[in-house]
Amino acid sequence: MVSAADRAEEPAPRTAPAPSAMRTSVWLTERPASRTRRSEGSPAGLDRDRITAATVRLLDAEGLAKFSMRRLAAELDVTAMSLYWYVDTKDDLLELALDSVHGEIAAPREDAAWPDRLRELAAAYRALLVRHVWASSLVGSFLNIGPHSLLFTRAVQDVIRATGLPLHRQTGALSAVFQFVYGFGTIEGDLRRRSAAAGVSQDEYFQQAMTAYRSEPSLKPVVDVSQGLMDARGGDTVEEMRERDFAFALDLLIAGIETIRDR
Repeated sequence: MVSAADRAEEPAPRTAPAPSAMRTSVWLTERPASRTRRSEGSPAGLDRDRITAATVRLLDAEGLAKFSMRRLAAELDVTAMSLYWYVDTKDDLLELALDSVHGEIAAPREDAAWPDRLRELAAAYRALLVRHVWASSLVGSFLNIGPHSLLFTRAVQDVIRATGLPLHRQTGALSAVFQFVYGFGTIEGDLRRRSAAAGVSQDEYFQQAMTAYRSEPSLKPVVDVSQGLMDARGGDTVEEMRERDFAFALDLLIAGIETIRDR
C-alpha cells in the first residue's frame, strides 16, 4: 500500500514475542480445511464477507477502541466462538476490514493525463480516511497486501510511473503525495469525529477553538500573524477552506514533480 507506516511512532521496548505472535498477515496464513468449512451448528449464512462487513459497520459506528469479538458476535447474533471458524484473531478481522474499505477506491480514468489521475486517487484516498476514521491508525499496523489494497497500490504506482520521473525518484514522489493525503485525511476525519462528539458543526467547533485561542494574551503575536493568513486563505466555512488548501497543496506537489522531471 502507499504506506503510512512512516508515521508510526517508535514502539516502546518490549520482550520478544512468542512464536505464535510472529504471523505477519491474514493473507499469508493458510487455514486448515476443517476450519474453512462451517461447523455443525454454526449459524447459516455466516462467512468471512458477512463478518468483515459487520466489522466495518461497527468500527464506523463505535470506533476502534470499543471493538471486540464479543461485540461483533452480538451484532451478528452469534456466539463469539463461532467467529473463530473464520478468523484466528481480532487482528485478522481488522486487517480484513482495512482491505475491504480500500475496495471503495475506484480506479482512475485510464485515458486521463497523469495529474488528473493523481488527483482522482488522492481525493479517493482522502475520502476513505475521512469516511472510516479508524482506518488511518491501522494502515501502519499491517502489510496491506490484501486484494483491494494491492489494486490501490498498483494504481498509484502506475500514475507515478506515468510522471516520467527517473525510477529512483518515484518512491519519493509517491511518499510526498500520499503521505500528505494521509495526514490531511486523518486530521480532517478527526475533526469531523470530534465535532460530532461535541454535538456541534465543524464551523461551530472551529469558531469555539479560535475564540479560545484568541483569548489567551500570551498567544497574541502568533494570533496576529495567523489572522492575516486566515483572511488571505479565503472561504466562509471550514469545508471551503479545507477544499482550497487540499487542491492547492496537490497543485504544488504536481508542479514539483514536473519541475524535477524536466531538469
